Amino acid sequence: MSRNQIFIGNWKMHKTLAEANEFLQGLSKGLSPQEKFIGLAVPYTLIYPLSKEIKETSIRIGAQNMNDATSGAFTGEIAGNMLIDVGATFVLLGHSERRQLFHENNEFINHKVKKAVESGLQPVLCVGETLPEFNEKKTHEVIERQLTEGLKNLTSQELQNLMIAYEPVWAIGNGQSADPEITQEVHYFCRQILTKLFEEKFADQVSILYGGSVSPINASDLMAQPDIDGLLIGGASLSLETFLEIVNDNYSKIQLEG
Repeated sequence: MSRNQIFIGNWKMHKTLAEANEFLQGLSKGLSPQEKFIGLAVPYTLIYPLSKEIKETSIRIGAQNMNDATSGAFTGEIAGNMLIDVGATFVLLGHSERRQLFHENNEFINHKVKKAVESGLQPVLCVGETLPEFNEKKTHEVIERQLTEGLKNLTSQELQNLMIAYEPVWAIGNGQSADPEITQEVHYFCRQILTKLFEEKFADQVSILYGGSVSPINASDLMAQPDIDGLLIGGASLSLETFLEIVNDNYSKIQLEG
């Protein structure tokens, strides 16, 4: 089964419009021609202006979050149809920072996945365990619960464009990436859970990304694993040179090996 190779930069709360435009110009010029899915999850303020600049490129612009309602009295929130309207094509849901800092639970995230599908956005469902959970060997338990509850009452047909991002919370932003072999085992486990929830054919086609202190140093080892289909890149995506190095080196390598 051939799966898409995905590289998504998550800018979090970084970059002004001027900084983003400069980055995008360099990215468009620097990407190798064979790239198929290079995404940037950007602040809401950047979605519309950047989406206008990428029409002739392989770059896609997405959002970092959304609400589960179509409209309403939700000050500071944004709806999926609004994101589509300004040019977003995908959205991160259940990122560990949303779970940890904003107390989002699996039920709420599930509602968001449903609304993203309904709105026409490609959902990227993020899952991952905390350091205490990892130390207590609860990784599988946590991942199964997050996938099962996060995808509840959805069909494989509705989730044809689903992506999963495994991001061990203990490895995010501290330079401590998970061991590639351990990461591969968790990605394989994610695929087993998708098979259990839906069917093997569906599980085989879902792209599962790794996120957690990704860098040019560890990207190749991570991408060499059979069930790691791409990378969700945080801090390293803020540097044009670093992001290009990760994407160009590893996409070419994947294509040659695949």
